[in-house]
Amino acid sequence: MSTTSGPEKAIQAPEVAAYWTERREYIKRIRKSPEVRQRFWREVVIYLARRLLWSFGFFPVFMAFWIPLVLSSFNPVVMASDLIPLLQDFVNSNPEVQATTLSTLITAWASVGFFFLVFDFVLTPFKSPYEYEADVYMRAWEQLNHEQLPAKV
Repeated sequence: MSTTSGPEKAIQAPEVAAYWTERREYIKRIRKSPEVRQRFWREVVIYLARRLLWSFGFFPVFMAFWIPLVLSSFNPVVMASDLIPLLQDFVNSNPEVQATTLSTLITAWASVGFFFLVFDFVLTPFKSPYEYEADVYMRAWEQLNHEQLPAKV
């Protein structure tokens, strides 16, 4: 529950609005900067590449080896002896069965990748260089205007 009275809130509101107005104006100014814009697009590409490689490269491959290893009680000899007959059956099968098996593996790989991609986007959101620059600027702005701002801004 708030203990501040109405007039005190009225005084704080313009100061808080000034903070957010200054932040918005600063972001508008730095969006025109080619260096920050180039850094933004580079960060977007790096972020997307990391998320795609992590979700489609690491997790499906990890699960493809980890689950059989767990099922074989962490004994690679047992795992290999279980998988060799499956691989021999795949090689000796007709082309339709091979195509079906490969499409099933690709579908499983893609579904695991998309599953982890969605959660990866949720758990690790993109951090914009514009927001970082604005945070740095606003810390300096707060220091300059410290006596004018309320204590909790």
